[in-house]
Amino acid sequence: MDYQQITCEIDQGLMVVTLNRPDKLNAYTGAMGSEIEHAFRSADAADDVRAVIVTGAGRAFCAGADVSGGADSFNTAGEHGAGVFGNRLPASSPRSGSGFVDAIFSCRKPSIAAINGPAVGIGITLTLPMDVRIVAEGAKIGFIFARRGLVPEAGSAWFLPKIVGLPQALRWAMSGRIFGVDEAVAAGLVSEAVAPTDLLTRAKAIAHELTADSSPVSVALTRQLMWRFAGAPDPFGLLAIDGPISVERGGHADVREGVQSFFDKRPPSFPGKVSQDMPSQYPWWSDGEKG
Repeated sequence: MDYQQITCEIDQGLMVVTLNRPDKLNAYTGAMGSEIEHAFRSADAADDVRAVIVTGAGRAFCAGADVSGGADSFNTAGEHGAGVFGNRLPASSPRSGSGFVDAIFSCRKPSIAAINGPAVGIGITLTLPMDVRIVAEGAKIGFIFARRGLVPEAGSAWFLPKIVGLPQALRWAMSGRIFGVDEAVAAGLVSEAVAPTDLLTRAKAIAHELTADSSPVSVALTRQLMWRFAGAPDPFGLLAIDGPISVERGGHADVREGVQSFFDKRPPSFPGKVSQDMPSQYPWWSDGEKG
């Protein structure tokens, strides 16, 4: 795909996706959403990609939706509003509106948001399906939807309470106020704040920490097990899945390598690939779609 609003490069097994409308503070459009979706689906399918990092070009991460259309920027009766709300499945689809959210959520590779500057509205909600968020010192964040007459979108009313708890999510989303890095770290929205010049280096270090000595298949399964069962009312649905997966994985070459490398006191070299070695139980969720 010939990207127009993002850039995408592979660096030592990491896909670095950069939101690339710096003159517009990387304001979101439907076209950008489509490109993010394509990048994540490409990462999911590529065995040489171990993790995805998302950051922004220039001084902002993403200043929210593109409102250059004025007061009617979100009115889909017009061309501008239709473009802002692009990258949506038909309303009849059970996954209507999923777009890049589904691509990030279902990706079998861990993802890290390196928030290099202001991230408001969809500029912060697009990071919520990612696994780790780090932020540059001095950045500002806001779930501003109520101040625009909108509602939290991109599945954020589901993701945000899981990350920071319901009381904090409600306060941020109902007030729509802008807040700083210290508050974001204290609430657990982001894991750490670093100097702007160190942000991408730190994101890459975290990505390597997550993947360097871990089985790609195990990482993929761990990510899906935790995201999909974190809100379950009891552990029994999970037990029905993780037991059979563990039994099947027990006979795989990955496990033999993991144990042997431990005895040999050397880094493991796992042969399993997510493109061909996912266990027979995968995908186990009801719609049967491959994540």
